[in-house]
Amino acid sequence: MWWWELFLWLDMRNMLLFIFAFLFVVYFLTKKDPPHFPPGPSALPLLGNVFSIESKQPHIYLTKLADVYGNVFCIRLGRHKTVFVSGWKMVKEALVTQANNFVDRPYSPMVTRIYSGNSAGLFFSNGKVWRRQRQFAMAMLRTFGLTKGSMEQSICDESRHLQEAMEKEEGEPFDPVPLLNNAVANIICQIVFGRRFDYGDHNFQSMLKNLTELAYLEGSIWALLYDAFPALMKRLPGPHNRIFSSSKSLEASIRGEIERHKLDLDPSNPRDYIDNFLLEEKHNRNSEVGFEEGNLVLCCLDLFLAGSETTSKTLQWGLIYLIKNPHIQEKVQAEIDRVIGQTRQPTMADKLNLPYTDAVIHEIQRMGNIVPLNGLRVAARDTVLGRHFIPKGTSVMPNLTSVLFDKTEWETPDTFNPSHFLDAEGRFVRRDAFLPFSAGKRACLGEGLARVELFLFFVGLFQKFRFSTLDGVELSTEGITGATRTPYPFQIYASSR
Repeated sequence: MWWWELFLWLDMRNMLLFIFAFLFVVYFLTKKDPPHFPPGPSALPLLGNVFSIESKQPHIYLTKLADVYGNVFCIRLGRHKTVFVSGWKMVKEALVTQANNFVDRPYSPMVTRIYSGNSAGLFFSNGKVWRRQRQFAMAMLRTFGLTKGSMEQSICDESRHLQEAMEKEEGEPFDPVPLLNNAVANIICQIVFGRRFDYGDHNFQSMLKNLTELAYLEGSIWALLYDAFPALMKRLPGPHNRIFSSSKSLEASIRGEIERHKLDLDPSNPRDYIDNFLLEEKHNRNSEVGFEEGNLVLCCLDLFLAGSETTSKTLQWGLIYLIKNPHIQEKVQAEIDRVIGQTRQPTMADKLNLPYTDAVIHEIQRMGNIVPLNGLRVAARDTVLGRHFIPKGTSVMPNLTSVLFDKTEWETPDTFNPSHFLDAEGRFVRRDAFLPFSAGKRACLGEGLARVELFLFFVGLFQKFRFSTLDGVELSTEGITGATRTPYPFQIYASSR
């Protein structure tokens, strides 16, 4: 009967209104902040500030919020509060002075799904698993990367492969990104997998493609949405699903490498990171420090990601900034010619005699801003940052962009200026606020290797080529922001000198 249908409709409407009102009340009851908690922009009930964040340049939006709310402020992602820390002094306070308090990672639904309940690799693990795996990885990087005499030569050899690939393009414009990705990834591949790949290798190219996509999506607005609303996002179509498909494809490729290692593993002569991990696993079967095959896959994934994406992106930005500043390119090449010449291979011993070139590389890292934010941290105990109370369990994000462009630390923060790293006599000087590798206990464990790669690849390229772009084309310095900051697609000429 019509009156019964009307009653049911009214009853349903009242029920929905009640549910909405209940959730609204719960939101305001749970949102109440403790005294002296960091301020922040107004947030929508249940949704928070997710839709206020600038999706293309979130690091710029978050840096500007510090001008309004101070260097310690809070935004809400769904129902979760995240405190952002800005500026060199405050980021140093969190990452260095209070390093022990802000060393762990908070819970992340996205990470939990990617890592499938394993020990969470190198980047997302905590506690004794993280400490032991980081210690082990650093030892392997020293053994096969920095202290093994052949690694510097391996980088120079790979630099020649890169130069030969560029020589084949002479006279025609080309996209340098695939070639740079190939060369840089091959260095970490030699350490982790014990071999380099031919640039035309199909599996290698598939791994690099998935790696690039994963690096973008993990730092995109889609990752924020997934962590804010996991139950909903898990059921919705969208780019966020490629986070998981790309990681699964990479894991499958890594498992193939591990199986290859098992076939000819020689305990008396471990060749690389995987061999050593497999041997350590045999000695730590009952250990709780992450030496099991599932975690080996994830550690390799983290090393592959960190060891290729950041250095390749830095070299890409290097080409852009020196093409946009030809007078700086000419000055770098004049210094290289004077110290090394155009035929001898560069070595790390040349670095001290190339202060201007070293300053240019550092300024590329600063302006390139490869990792614009940082990994999330979680407060291990109640503490204070900048007179603001941070309760135990609060997620904290250091904003590295705000450090690299801190107006109180850099004379011309928004201008490409190698003089930031030179004294009045032209000698190289270090700057405390130079944090492209982060700082504290979670600083990039491959920083030493990355510095060697950047120097040798960069000097080798500008020793052999003069770089330019198409007439009338203005290269963009805005970039595409994910977990790393990537240049917009661009083409160049590489003219042999």
